Amino acid sequence: MPLPQLTPEARAEALTKALHARKERAALLKALKTGGVSLPALLEREDDVIAKTSVRRVLESLPGIGKVRARELLINLGIAETRKVQGLGPRQRERLCQQFPASD
Repeated sequence: MPLPQLTPEARAEALTKALHARKERAALLKALKTGGVSLPALLEREDDVIAKTSVRRVLESLPGIGKVRARELLINLGIAETRKVQGLGPRQRERLCQQFPASD
């Protein structure tokens, strides 16, 4: 299926929207890394920005978790490496929250 032809205005609008989403995603992942937001709080969000972020990328943003450990965690929790946050089931979310509880 070919991509639809966009007018220059629609293309510019889509590029602006994508840029905003990338900036917001980067800010959320940085807040997760610095402890400004907990993993359970991040998983509770229902906006498109976090919903379309891969779980692997979220785990890699946690302090002390790198690419290797994130991959091991995904395998141990039974989560596909390509899974997006919006595709997580309730049990998968629960297991992630148990693994990384909020530090109040």
